[in-house]
Amino acid sequence: MNDKRRLALGSLALVFALLAGGLLDRSAAQNKPEGEMRWALYVTLSPVWFDPGEVVGQITPFWVLYAMHDALVKPMPGNQMTPSLAESWTVSPDQRAYEFKLREGLKFHNGDPFTAEDVKFSFLRAKGSRVLHDRVKEVVIVSPYRVRFQLHEPFPDFMAFYGTMATGAGWIVPKSYIEKVGDDGFKKNPVGLGPYKFVSHNPGIELVMEPGQRDLPAHHQGIHLCLQPPHPSRRCA
Repeated sequence: MNDKRRLALGSLALVFALLAGGLLDRSAAQNKPEGEMRWALYVTLSPVWFDPGEVVGQITPFWVLYAMHDALVKPMPGNQMTPSLAESWTVSPDQRAYEFKLREGLKFHNGDPFTAEDVKFSFLRAKGSRVLHDRVKEVVIVSPYRVRFQLHEPFPDFMAFYGTMATGAGWIVPKSYIEKVGDDGFKKNPVGLGPYKFVSHNPGIELVMEPGQRDLPAHHQGIHLCLQPPHPSRRCA
């Protein structure tokens, strides 16, 4: 098995383990977090993976995104397009508009409220979403908790790109925070809407996260991803 295939399979395994473990099931019972989940990785964790806007067609960043961030719609066990930050969405009769009703009362890990402004901002800054950007004419903020994507022409695959792991365009970041700290500052101290929040990152060594402050249940006291080189000179502590 070549290295690229091994990395891809490893990425899928970790994402599916997070999902199967119930870390991200909004409907699951909120139990007291116990223990710490530790994963040894044979690849260096890049700060680029902490930012959904940097996803460019690779599944590897979703190791981090599923824990630290959240999306309007995303793949979950049993449903490849599960509403998450969006309660629901509709498609216009002419298939030129997709409108999302957002969940109300949610806050990012730093306390910033989640609104349609963040959805529009996240979409416009997503780098690996040219297919969507070329087809979206305008992103309209209908209200603080409703946003509409107006297309140039019908595009039946819109949700296949926006609501899956094909792009990071539907994964939401805090507009006000990024405008304050900049893209580089965000990668150093990322803030999300996921069940786990950023604690620390030691480049080439480890990434540590702890339960966030949302209604998404965190079933562990923390997640510890550490680099495990393919030789016996070093092991994850």
